[in-house]
Parts: sequence; structure tokens; C-alpha cells
Amino acid sequence: MDELQDVQLTEIKPLLTEKNGGRSFEDFDGQEHDIETAHGVLHVTIRGSHKAKRPVIITYHDIGLNHKSCFNSFFNFEDMHEISQHFAVCHIDAPGQQEGAPAYPTGYQYPTMDELAEMVSAVLTHLQFKSIIGIGVGAGAYVLARFALNFPNLVEGLVLVNIDPCAKGWIDWAASKLSGWTSNVVDIVLSHLFGSDELQSNLDLIQTYRLHIAQDINQENLQLFVNSYNSRKDLEIERPAFGTTDAEGTLECPTLLVVGDNSPAVDPVVECNARLDPTRTTLLKMADCGGLPQAVQPGKLAEALKYFIQGLGYMPTAGLSRLVRSRTHSNASCGSTDVPRSRSQTSNSQLETTPGSALDTEAPQTVELSC
Repeated sequence: MDELQDVQLTEIKPLLTEKNGGRSFEDFDGQEHDIETAHGVLHVTIRGSHKAKRPVIITYHDIGLNHKSCFNSFFNFEDMHEISQHFAVCHIDAPGQQEGAPAYPTGYQYPTMDELAEMVSAVLTHLQFKSIIGIGVGAGAYVLARFALNFPNLVEGLVLVNIDPCAKGWIDWAASKLSGWTSNVVDIVLSHLFGSDELQSNLDLIQTYRLHIAQDINQENLQLFVNSYNSRKDLEIERPAFGTTDAEGTLECPTLLVVGDNSPAVDPVVECNARLDPTRTTLLKMADCGGLPQAVQPGKLAEALKYFIQGLGYMPTAGLSRLVRSRTHSNASCGSTDVPRSRSQTSNSQLETTPGSALDTEAPQTVELSC
């Protein structure tokens, strides 16, 4: 059995180091909007001009973060400039999570995770966006996945980092309740964002985000968002039977799942991968990476995003010098053609096999990359 080969890198440039860590999540020029929805007001920031006949990139952050701390440094990274030139980017802040947000009044009913997904639809309607490529992290990945299940015709592709498709079980629920009594919300969020090794070894990174969570995010509002995420329902996605073309009950768009090998979300992401259509899904496991791939390994993620967007039929001449992908057969992956695919081919094609191979009679498996 062949082994999965690692992705080769020319260099790795972490965004947050001892010299530039601090608490400065540099913002870029953007248009800010407060959009009324049926479930409250959403704060969004738009960068670039919407290109005709192209989707807009929509981002949604994790708990304890907002669009600045989750995505700004990544989109300001040099390798992302080419993508930003081709697509407008719309960053959505979950209700009350943007910097300077006032505290909600006592008794305020924070939107459920399903309602947060409905609010994304209101943003598209208000801004007259016809389709999107979604990039979500953690809770934001769940929101965008739910949105894609509800509005499949509006989503051309999804990049889901650290997604957990499952509802909290009773044991997890009890543990989170106990943790809430014995720990403050900052520590709870940090343990969600980072693995135990990262919490102990990458002290500069952890301190950067500890200060951000404690001082830049309204703590009452953050607790409401955390409670909403912990009360999420199961996405109820199910891998379609082999040989069927019915995508009902699973994500219909091409999907890139991303997780660091030291992330606390490894098991949930693998579980999500097992539930998705293998002909539309790629799982990217990032070596030497914890809970925030977009901050720690921006070069890898930017290159993977370029490949993903090319697979949707856009940016055919984009430079791809950093990353060398090689995919071989393994117990968790199977070969695929290197021929560029259009959006329709990406969303509907089966993985190609040679006559007489074992894959002729076995169900296709998700392409899994390790880097």
C-alpha cells in the first residue's frame, strides 16, 4: 500500500511571531455595513469590488474571534493578494462580536446557529450577491455549512476549517457546564481554539489571543455566542450511497476541509469528512499546525485555496509556485486526475480509475492531502 506523500514547501511564514505578535490585527481598507435581518443586526466589512459573473468570498469567524483577528492577517498575507484581486471579500462578524460592540441587554435572546445561517441569506439579499465561496472557521464553518445546506444554489464552494458537524452530547454538555462554573470564558475559548500542546508551547501566540479575547470582545456578548454554539444541532449530513447522484442530505458544492494535526478539532473534522460526498470533498491535514492554520501556516492555506478556486473554474493562470501536491493511494485517499476541472465537472465528476483497478468496484474515497 502506497503512503500519502507530504506536500513540499519552499518556505513557511507564520503570521504571528515574537516580533509581530502583539495585539495588532492590522485592518485593511473596507466598507462597513450594519445590515438589519429578522434575527438582529449583522456587521459586515467588504473589501474590493464585486466582479460580475463571479462569486463573492464570504468569511465567518470562530467563537472568541471576529473578522479582524480571524482573517485580516491571512488576507493581508502576500500570497493572498492575487485572490483578493479576483474576488470581492465580505467578512461577517457574528452578532455583537465586532470591536466596540455594545453589550446586549439582560434577557436578550441571542440567535441560534440555524438563525445565524439564515442571517447570511439576508446579507446576500441586501448586498445583491448572487453566489458565494464560503470560508469559515470553527463556529463560522458550521454556520456556512448550514447555510449551504439550506441554500445550495447560492454556494459554489466551501472551505471549512475546524468544523464540528455534531451536536454536543450529554457528556460534552455537562462538561461544558462544569467548565463554565470553574473557568472564565477566555480560558474556555482558548481551549476550543488551541490544542493542549499549543497552549503550553506557543506562549506568544496564546498571549496574543488571550489579550484579544479578554479586551477586544465584549465578554457578555461572547458568552452568548459561546452558548449558542454549544447548543447547536447536528448538521444531519450523510454520505450519499455509492453510485447515486442524489446529493440531498449532504453538501452539494465542492468542499475543502482543513485542520491542523495538533488542533483540538481533528476528530470532528474527520467525522465531517466521513459524512460528505467523497467526489466533492478534499481533506487537508496541515503538519506542525494547531488550531489556527490561517495564522500559523498562511502560505500552505493560501496555496490550497488557489488550487481549490482553480477547481471551481476561476483563476486558471494563478501562480502556484509554493506548493507541490502529490496524491497517492492510501487507506484514506485515492488518486485523481491532474486535468483542470470546470465548476460543473468539479461538483459532479467521479474520481477516475484505470480499467481493472480495485477502485472500479469500491466506493470512491475522499482525496486526503497531508502538508
